[in-house]
Amino acid sequence: MSTIQGKTITKNESKGLLKTLVARGLLTFAIITCLLAFFTARAWGLNLELVVTGAASSILVLAMLLERWLPFRAQWNHKHNDIRTDVTSTTVLFALIDPLLKYISPVAAVALYTVLDLASTYSRLFGDTAFWLQLLLITLFIELARYWLHRLHHTLGWLWWLHAMHHSSTRLYTLNNFRFHPLNYILMFMFSTFPLMLLGVPGDLLLAYLALSLPIIMLQHANIDLKNGVLNYLFSTNELHRWHHSARAAQANCNYGHALIVWDQLFGTFKYYSKTNNMPDEVGLFKSSSQTYPAQASYLTQLRSMFCWKCCRV
Repeated sequence: MSTIQGKTITKNESKGLLKTLVARGLLTFAIITCLLAFFTARAWGLNLELVVTGAASSILVLAMLLERWLPFRAQWNHKHNDIRTDVTSTTVLFALIDPLLKYISPVAAVALYTVLDLASTYSRLFGDTAFWLQLLLITLFIELARYWLHRLHHTLGWLWWLHAMHHSSTRLYTLNNFRFHPLNYILMFMFSTFPLMLLGVPGDLLLAYLALSLPIIMLQHANIDLKNGVLNYLFSTNELHRWHHSARAAQANCNYGHALIVWDQLFGTFKYYSKTNNMPDEVGLFKSSSQTYPAQASYLTQLRSMFCWKCCRV
């Protein structure tokens, strides 16, 4: 037993109170922690990329631990023949694709904006603007680009055959956040972040965007019973994102936001949030796709499905 403000509470009550605090405060804690780490590192002249990556990775590990202690669906903590595929996809993205984009895209950007005379475009327009306002502007731009590209992946068949891989899991848990076809991942980067690099947006601004968005993304697929409240109207939380992974197309074709949900609200695709029930009947591929897509197959088999244009339908 323990005492809070003169009231004695039992061990179970203490545990329940702690779970409530985690459920209601984890997302806020994660965002503040990442942003605080970024701005502290920036003030002290530390390696911003290393600090942001470390903070986001810590939130990822914390989410994986909390899935066991505060699961939204206990059965989602059991393997669904998907661990190997998700681990492989995560490894490919962060050990191969991300490093390639990191080193190739700046070289390409320099070459192109020299030819196109874009090098000083951003500094001329926004160089004297407050850092926080610049961060807001590039956040809205990246999120808008990702919103529309994501939405197109759900409405155009030739893009859906790439994106279907991300929807092929029959459960939601932290790691399948990174089940992405490499081409899908590259397209998202090329149409959202790369244009800003072409305009000469400073690297610390792009890292500031990551400091804001990564904690949201790390929790977006987490099998944690979070109660995000009003934050569901601003961020693309796991409560909203479950509907996006519904096996029913009518439910899944909504809540496209990457880290923010504001563009969904503006364009009328924000749906289904409820304070009491945020669980579709089933998650996974739509019936029209699951009949032909190799959802439970190996990572390489799913990759090869891109060569079969009729592998799945929207």
